[in-house]
Amino acid sequence: MTQPKNKKSAAREWADALVFAVIAASLIRWLLLEPFTIPTASMEKSLLVGDFLFVSKMHYGTRIPRTPLQVPLTHQKIWGTNANSYLDWIELPYFRLPGFTSVKRNDVVVFNYPAEFEYPVDLKTNYIKRAVAIPGDVLEIKKTQIYINGELGENPEEMQYSYDVMTDRTLSPDFFDDYGVNVDSYMPFSNGSGYMVMATAETAERLEKSPAVGSVTMRVDRADFGDPRVFPDGAYFGWNKDNLGPLEIPGKGWTIEMDQENINKYVFTIERFEGHKDVKVQNNELFIDGQKVTSYTFKQDYFFMMGDNRHDSLDSRYWGFVPEDHIVGKAWFLWLSLDKHKSMFSKIRWNRFLNGIN
Repeated sequence: MTQPKNKKSAAREWADALVFAVIAASLIRWLLLEPFTIPTASMEKSLLVGDFLFVSKMHYGTRIPRTPLQVPLTHQKIWGTNANSYLDWIELPYFRLPGFTSVKRNDVVVFNYPAEFEYPVDLKTNYIKRAVAIPGDVLEIKKTQIYINGELGENPEEMQYSYDVMTDRTLSPDFFDDYGVNVDSYMPFSNGSGYMVMATAETAERLEKSPAVGSVTMRVDRADFGDPRVFPDGAYFGWNKDNLGPLEIPGKGWTIEMDQENINKYVFTIERFEGHKDVKVQNNELFIDGQKVTSYTFKQDYFFMMGDNRHDSLDSRYWGFVPEDHIVGKAWFLWLSLDKHKSMFSKIRWNRFLNGIN
């Protein structure tokens, strides 16, 4: 005679359901899709602050977690605390499952911020930018315009730059709103002569036609101005955010001679992302693990990422290449968009609901 099974208590059923939900959500987040929110204006107007989107892990292939000892559904910290959500006792080697495709030029990509060295690779802060150049490309920027392998690069439809909008009057938020410029995208000059405005070329043309505006001029760095903040060494090469290159994007298996120019271009990448314990430059010569190196072959692919809001984006122009093992996934589609400057139902940007990302 079989014994009747003990009925689970309500608390046990709730606990089982919660465990199942956490496991299922963790698997979906790891294998398939991960939600992401646009926190800054670096991709406007292609992507707006307050956009909620899904990132596809499937397109480029899901990464096997490199830091497996982690609280489920967390990233760097345990919710509501400053306590780390992980233990770095175990670090697995980089491995990625097969994907549908590789990163293509002009894809919008989510990746781990390379310059954040205090966290394991897969727990660095997630960034989102456009892959303007891929391994093997020769990138140049001339007066803000990107060139790839000597040819004119593709410009995003909603690309923005900064403009000086000169006027002898005070312009209201409603004035700018009529031109699609939100309150976070303009700033009055201290002398009252006008405004610095982040805008698309189309919006800049419309502003210039306004009777309230005297002139509109794009801000562009001089070609002969070397900015030391610009990667890899703007002061040495005479590069800045609007004039840069030529710079070849490293790819797996690419071998270069380590002359002075290539040392200045690539030593930071070799030191930080190629897995070496000791990289030094002495008397313009490269030493890796104590051995002099006259040529170097890269171990992984790299990408050059830029924000579509070209004058309000900290990107590869400042902190360098994004290694392949930092790639999280492809920005796939929006599922919600909220405007923090609006209230009630007007907060929802209905025209962006379920939009694809290009």
